Amino acid sequence: MKQWSPTLPTSDKPRYVEIADAIRTDIEGGLLKPGDRLPPQRGVAQELGVDFSTVSRGYAEAVRRGDIESFVGRGTFVRSQTASAEPDAALEAPDPRRILEEDPMMNMPPEPDDPALVARMASGLNHVAANLVPLLRYQSVRGGAADREIARIWMQTSGLDYAADRLAITPGAHASIYAILTLLSEPGQTLFCETLTYPGIRSIASRLGLRLIGVPSDKDGLNPEALERMITEHWPAALYLNPTLQNPTTKTMPEHRRREIAEVLKRHDLQLIEDDAYRFVASEAPAPMASHLPDLAWHVAGISKCFGAGLRLAYTTVPQRAEMGEFSQALRSINVMASPLSLALLGRWIEDGTALEIQSFVRRAAAERQALAQEILCGCFVTSAPEAFNLWVELPRGTSRAEVMGRMANRQIGIMPSDAFAVLGQPGEALRVCLGGPISLAQLREDLVALRDAILRKDWLG
Repeated sequence: MKQWSPTLPTSDKPRYVEIADAIRTDIEGGLLKPGDRLPPQRGVAQELGVDFSTVSRGYAEAVRRGDIESFVGRGTFVRSQTASAEPDAALEAPDPRRILEEDPMMNMPPEPDDPALVARMASGLNHVAANLVPLLRYQSVRGGAADREIARIWMQTSGLDYAADRLAITPGAHASIYAILTLLSEPGQTLFCETLTYPGIRSIASRLGLRLIGVPSDKDGLNPEALERMITEHWPAALYLNPTLQNPTTKTMPEHRRREIAEVLKRHDLQLIEDDAYRFVASEAPAPMASHLPDLAWHVAGISKCFGAGLRLAYTTVPQRAEMGEFSQALRSINVMASPLSLALLGRWIEDGTALEIQSFVRRAAAERQALAQEILCGCFVTSAPEAFNLWVELPRGTSRAEVMGRMANRQIGIMPSDAFAVLGQPGEALRVCLGGPISLAQLREDLVALRDAILRKDWLG
């Protein structure tokens, strides 16, 4: 390994840019030569006295410039030649026989459209291809040691604590939640959630024969007094929550309410399933509820909402009282293992900085689309958040969700009625409107204008 340390200039540039500049300067000066292996990022961070994320961004910037390249499990090396930032022509000409059938009603992140970023993402597949044969073998049910080390890097970069012996990498949040509930419940038991909740938990509960009961909420999220009262009435197997950019309302539970809910759960020794699907999208969310409940909380941090639904992975932290072996066996019986191909691609993106670029793009694009929606849907009752991929729209008196859905039937924008999210009782007249996925900004604008007319105009003629 090259015994190299960057000498940072005194400038007005961000520190990570100075690190990338130092790498290029030392390459041009001959101090770093093609094939030289750079020291680990954590060691450089300690030597410079800066955050690990600063060095990670510096290395990522140097990768973007074409000065260095990273390989999962091997390290970071000075490049022997500068790669073209242009997308591979083969990637621009997909097989016409392969028809992808996207579901626009699903809540998907905005899709990258910058050619340079798409090319960086695609280059990760070259690394996967170079290691293809071993990646086709059976792997550890909870992810190998190298995969969990990469998870540690990404989780800490995003402000999450890491417990090596408590972490499992699973084939997505849905798989984690299903496996958890097979351990915590039996058919006929009750599972608590919010009155408006993620449709996936409704499906899982139905499959496992569980009775789903919604706990009332207020402006800050789940009501702790209602939770306390209902626990003694129903004695549920667990509480399921999606406290950050909640699906479908986009609300994020504030820190004080998270602590209040945690205290109620402690008093009743009730376990929590924290579905943190948007943890890697929300830039300023409070600490996970699991940080207040190390003995009781299962924390599930999904990957797909940041990188795309096709990357079915989740980082699942198992509570201290649970047996990792039992959870691993439950996972194995349902899903066998997370895809090693997906793990390799995500690992490559994390180590070479592509993951940070995708995360930044998704946040910017979501904010841009939210601002567009706020502008166009003026006069509609909309609940949203700047980094959310969707809106929650409550319809005016006299306008039904079925009526609006019918008017919008041939549009590309994804709209789902409140029926999919309501746990019990008559669903309110409301819609979840998705802003992400493959829809272009121009088409989104056109469809939002049509949606406004479908909601507000009584003389609608199509």
